Amino acid sequence: MKKAIEQNAKLLAIFAIACTALVALVDFLTKDTIAQQQQQNLIKSLAVIIDPNDHTNNMSTACILLNDEAIGETPQKAYLGYIDEKPASIAMTITAPDGYNGNIELLIGMNINGKVTGMRTLKHQETPGLGDKIELRKSDWILSFNNKLLNGESDPQWAVKKDGGSFDQFTGATITPRAIVNASKRAVLYFQQHKDNIYTSTKTCQEN
Repeated sequence: MKKAIEQNAKLLAIFAIACTALVALVDFLTKDTIAQQQQQNLIKSLAVIIDPNDHTNNMSTACILLNDEAIGETPQKAYLGYIDEKPASIAMTITAPDGYNGNIELLIGMNINGKVTGMRTLKHQETPGLGDKIELRKSDWILSFNNKLLNGESDPQWAVKKDGGSFDQFTGATITPRAIVNASKRAVLYFQQHKDNIYTSTKTCQEN
């Protein structure tokens, strides 16, 4: 009986080692493919929120890290756009920490003056049928940020209508749109206040 248990234990150990090796091999073989796919998805996302005619460089490779709690508890990525080496646009990842079901990850695009050129939801856990209207495939609500310009920190328009602002809220779900409006306001304000430092930053995304 003891000998049989020992043999089974050895077989299980060999099986575990083989599975671990197989997983490691698959990861090694697919790593480059996954990285290429992620890069292509990033390029597509940037082209959606930043007009390709509004920059002459490859924004997906002009990436820096922004470390400020105003736009997220963890470092956020910023993709910089230039025209003839002059700052022209930016796309920033931002986090709305106060969504109904947790963090909402966003990508916001702006021109050099801080006017929003587009925004998309990257990741969320909001309630299906209510909070998930922040996805473009469910609603065009996210497009209401297009061409918006923040006129100072106290701009009353940069809030949901329930709070006296200009952005619609969802029926039965005010928390989600409020979280995104507040997060986008913080991002635009941050860019307006720090853009000179942003374009001279040397903290690249490779340092992450």
